[in-house]
Amino acid sequence: MHTRPSPRRLTATLLTAAALLVSACSSGSSTASADGAVDAALAALPRSTPSALAPYYGQRLRWRSCGAPGFQCATMKAPLDYARPGAGDVRLAVARKPATGKGRPLGSLLVNPGGPGGSAVDYLQSYAGVGYPAAVRARYDMVAMDPRGVARSEPVKCLDGRQMDAYTQTDLTPDDAKEENALVAADRRFAESCGAHSARLLRHVSTIEAARDMDILRAVLGDRKLDYVGASYGTFLGATYAGLFPQRVGRMVLDGAMDPSLDARRLNLDQTAGFETAFQAFAKDCVRHADCPLGGRGTTPAQVGAHLTAFFRRLDAHPVPAGDADGRRLGESPATTGVIAAMYDQGSWEQLREALNSAMKENDGAGLLVLSDSYYERDAQGRYSNLMPANAAVNCLDLPPAFTGAGRVRQALPAFEKASPVFGAGLAWASLNCAYWPVRATGEPHRIAAKGAAPIVVVGTTRDPATPYRWARSLSRQLSSGRLLTYVGDGHTAYGRGSACIDTAIDTYLLHGTPPAAGKRCS
Repeated sequence: MHTRPSPRRLTATLLTAAALLVSACSSGSSTASADGAVDAALAALPRSTPSALAPYYGQRLRWRSCGAPGFQCATMKAPLDYARPGAGDVRLAVARKPATGKGRPLGSLLVNPGGPGGSAVDYLQSYAGVGYPAAVRARYDMVAMDPRGVARSEPVKCLDGRQMDAYTQTDLTPDDAKEENALVAADRRFAESCGAHSARLLRHVSTIEAARDMDILRAVLGDRKLDYVGASYGTFLGATYAGLFPQRVGRMVLDGAMDPSLDARRLNLDQTAGFETAFQAFAKDCVRHADCPLGGRGTTPAQVGAHLTAFFRRLDAHPVPAGDADGRRLGESPATTGVIAAMYDQGSWEQLREALNSAMKENDGAGLLVLSDSYYERDAQGRYSNLMPANAAVNCLDLPPAFTGAGRVRQALPAFEKASPVFGAGLAWASLNCAYWPVRATGEPHRIAAKGAAPIVVVGTTRDPATPYRWARSLSRQLSSGRLLTYVGDGHTAYGRGSACIDTAIDTYLLHGTPPAAGKRCS
């Protein structure tokens, strides 16, 4: 599954039921570690720009007004294949909102909301360009670029809307061989469709290529160094940039951090445990409310989980109406997706309680289906964004698959179910999707040291469901200039989510270059 900022940033990106795989190509020697990850290091690229890339670094963007007042858009070219710059280009969508405030301009601040597959341009226009602190927007040109294969940047294409409806309804907790075969067939159809519709792109949407695109953008914008705020998967993108171009790192914030040193299975298992941690927090809160449909006072989180699991099993056998114009009903898979979507922000817990009440007591699945649709970026007309195709395309290229077949998933089920009795089985089976991908992975797990980089602020939330806190600690230790900033609380990512302590620390760093004190914690 992929990662996302909080539901407040709904147009940015959402979490899907695909495997969370976040790595890229690495170089140097490597050895297998105890947990299956590869102990390799991402090597920096030469400081000088190769002559074959000079036309890209020297291009001029043609800005035009777009979206809301004050925003401008342009198209940037990058080589489709950095190993063969003359073999064709990829066209990348860029947007900005120029700084208009008083004070010395600080250049460009590039933002990315995560995914992989989230539209950075949408994120800029709907949130960052208007919702970031006024002082930051006054001094920086706020900039975004949809990574290659995403949204406006030559999007990866796979299934159509009706086919996606069927795919998102796939039973992710097969009870027998027939259901297991159906799940495998659905993953195969999805992968084959992506290969048929996007063959040109699929070998060239890795995180390392997207990070190299960011350096072209930095140069084209006229910035000596890259200032950057990345959330969720955007932290992996930013850390990869730092590893490749450490001397060009400016003020960099990585919020809701990924750990690039882990393999796909470990990443998925850790995230499964992260969702269980978030669910436990939700369960404790739920039983304090009279409208909690999963138990009353005195009910333990474990009992809440058992009640929810029993509800999922009922839906598996008997889906309920959801008031959907296309005739979709609420089965186990979309119900689970809806619950997972609400784990990203405690502000969604009330909505989740209401949706569960409707489904469990009134046989009305509309509320949970709305949460599931938002998670997959499906609109009321049955159209999906390319979030899921792009997510799979990047993830499956960045790391070898978590599992190579259904038998491997069955072997891993006990570990996943131990990590989360509620979500473990479904998340284990969801991790199978890259097994059938039409192109081989080009990346592997690796450490990122970024030696010589300016201070990099790594933000971790202690009960983050999608990017567990341990990942932030690990990345901050890998980075030679990493500085860990901790938010003790719930939800995915921390900046701009209500903590004055977090916001002040990051704003001070962005505006004045002063990173937070070592070991700083906020609540």
